Amino acid sequence: RDKVGQRHDHERSPQTHMADAGVALEYLDFGGGLGVRHRDEAPPSAAAWAGALGDALGDRPLTLLVEPGRFLVGNAGVLLTRVEYLKQAAEGRFAVVDAAMTELLRPALYGAWHAILPVRRDLSREPAHCDVVGPVCETADCLGRDRTLAVAAGDLLAVFSAGAYAASMGSGYNSRPAAAEVMVDGDRVDLVRERGRAEDLYAGERLRPEAP
Repeated sequence: RDKVGQRHDHERSPQTHMADAGVALEYLDFGGGLGVRHRDEAPPSAAAWAGALGDALGDRPLTLLVEPGRFLVGNAGVLLTRVEYLKQAAEGRFAVVDAAMTELLRPALYGAWHAILPVRRDLSREPAHCDVVGPVCETADCLGRDRTLAVAAGDLLAVFSAGAYAASMGSGYNSRPAAAEVMVDGDRVDLVRERGRAEDLYAGERLRPEAP
C-alpha cells in the first residue's frame, strides 16, 4: 500500500482485475484436486482440502466446482490378471500376464506405480524380483517393474488403484477386446459390462464400394 493506504496493482486479486476489464466471474473450477494414494503418497483428507479451498475462496461471490472422481473411485477398483508364464532372460525375470497396457495404460504412458499382489498367497514359494509385463509386443507394455512376488503360471494377480484409470483409458490396440467389469458389494457380485468380442472391434468397418 502507498502512504494513503491504497492497494497497489500487484496486491489486487485476479478477480478484481478481470472485473475492471468487464469480465464477471461466476464459477471457479478447481478440477480434480485430490490425489489418489498409490504407494506412500499423503494426499490431504477431503475435509482438509475443502477447508483450504474455502479459505482461498473467502467471501468472493463465486460458485465453487470440484471434480473428485478419481479420489472417489481410484482405489475402489482393481484389475485382475492371470500369470501366463514366467520367463528368465539375461536382463532379468518376467511374469507375463494376460492383461496389458491396453487394460491399464498409466505405467506404460508415464511410469505410474500400481501395487500388484497375488490374490492368494502361497507361503511355500520363495519370492523373487520380476517385472510384471503384458503380452502386447511393445517395450512399454509393463504393469510393474522390479516387484518382489512369489508367483507361478496360473496365479491370479490384483493390480490396485485401477478404478479411475483402467476402463476409462483402455483401448482395442493390438486387436484386444475390452475386459469385463464386475461390481462387488459385500457378498453380491454383478457383471456391469460384458467382455468385449473381437468382432466388436471391426463392427463399424465397411468394405470400400467398387468403383463404377
